[in-house]
Amino acid sequence: MSNLSYTRHEPCPECGSHDNVGVWSNGSEHCFTPDCNYHKTGEGVQMPTTELQIKPVILNKGILTAITDRSITEDTCRKYEVTVQGNKHYYPLFDDTGLHVANKVRLVDKKDFYTEGKVSSGTLFGQKGFSKGGKFVTLCEGEIDTMSAYQMLGSKWPVVSLKTGAAGTSKDVSQSMSPTNYDFLMSFDSIVICFDNDDAGRRAAKKAAEMLSPKAKIMPMQYKDANEYLSSKDQASFVKDWWAAKTYTPDGIIAGSETWEMVVEGVTKPAVNYLYEGLQKLTYGIRMGELVTITAGAGLGKSQFIKELVFHIFNETSDNIGMMFMEESVKRSILSIMSLEANKPLHLPDVFSETKDGEFKEYFDKTLGKNRMFFYDHFGSNAIDTIVGRVRYFAKALSCKYLVLDHVSIIVSDQQNGDERRALDEIMTKLRTLVQELDICLLLVSHLRRPSSLGHEEGAATSLSQLRGSASIGQLSDIVIGLERNGQHKDEIERHTTTIRVIKNRFCGFTGPACRLFYDQSTGRLTEVEEDDEDFE
Repeated sequence: MSNLSYTRHEPCPECGSHDNVGVWSNGSEHCFTPDCNYHKTGEGVQMPTTELQIKPVILNKGILTAITDRSITEDTCRKYEVTVQGNKHYYPLFDDTGLHVANKVRLVDKKDFYTEGKVSSGTLFGQKGFSKGGKFVTLCEGEIDTMSAYQMLGSKWPVVSLKTGAAGTSKDVSQSMSPTNYDFLMSFDSIVICFDNDDAGRRAAKKAAEMLSPKAKIMPMQYKDANEYLSSKDQASFVKDWWAAKTYTPDGIIAGSETWEMVVEGVTKPAVNYLYEGLQKLTYGIRMGELVTITAGAGLGKSQFIKELVFHIFNETSDNIGMMFMEESVKRSILSIMSLEANKPLHLPDVFSETKDGEFKEYFDKTLGKNRMFFYDHFGSNAIDTIVGRVRYFAKALSCKYLVLDHVSIIVSDQQNGDERRALDEIMTKLRTLVQELDICLLLVSHLRRPSSLGHEEGAATSLSQLRGSASIGQLSDIVIGLERNGQHKDEIERHTTTIRVIKNRFCGFTGPACRLFYDQSTGRLTEVEEDDEDFE
């Protein structure tokens, strides 16, 4: 024994005592709480068994009296068999046979507690005093709150408590870990959860509600806890809030009866019409919360088409627009937007030089000068999280309701692991989440894989299966619009005429050829052209 020495005390993992576990120099551990069997064997010299013998705990200590500083009456203390001895309050715990197996002892002056007996063997605090079954049972996270709630409810409904506070939620109400407690709670029609009104309490309330679903209701709290209602002499508010408890619904589950406002908003909320009649007819416009993907083969005018959409949105709304053109400089993007206002391609040297300074300034003032367009200078990192962060910044900090990302393929091509499909899955999932979270419209440009036979630059039709890199682009997009043009056609008009095809339409399901657009080289604009039905395929 000479080589064995006591080193420190620790909390007990078995009974939950504050500091009843003794730790010795060889690693031996023993809990000195009566009836707690926790013991860990160390190395070398062992503690003699005589040193492990503990005097039996003396239960039912103190006297039964009111706890005046917490406004708890003597009758309430009698119901819960709570006693007082000097600065100590004894909160008894009983096993499922009614045997008194433990006490939680609160040191009032030190605002601390320790345990006597085997807490793990006990049922919920107060459970012994109530029969199973009935309309309501209330679950609190502390003894004082339990007695406060019982008292304010006129001693009419059962009220019980977790044994070890919010931290013990899973252990105390889980069907697998505490079947006796679980069966008791689930024997009632409704379980009202009345936990502390703080972050820990709200998290614990949600956890308890998930385990006690579908009978669980979470009580809205005006005060910090139940006892604060009682101490503030506001019993009426407690009863009102108790009756206002709502049945817990897990995240992601929405009751149909609560969707009226959502339905009305969805029907009446105006959408921006597409500027092309045929496209508008198939899609019913551009809506918030949608991810619209524009796709085509290389060099078929995706960027021009999406800039026409941006310019139209700019003129039809008062909303801000964020633009991320990843294959051109900000200057080129700005000149393209100004060109749409000017109705001539300002980026061409001869057109630029022929434009008078006053005209140029007018085009700028009518577009960029309105301070509603914002651009991303992509010099530097194109990491997925960087791009996603910029999208969030556009939406939150700059109040952009419409965003353009042209194009997604260049982003994933920069990823170091070289797994394009996986990178596309990641960024599309994050973008889809942002679109819904921020209630924005994202116009996304994506490339196509080359068909096995006729190329897209030769007029091949577009399809979802041709989206480059990953099926997630098609799956997570609300609208997918394909551009088709035979850039090798012998007829000049045909070489500059693009078919717009809706290849996915989650909103209404209408798909197919929507319209034909002619690119006028002199103006740099796309305009819709009329087609005979038999020729429009």
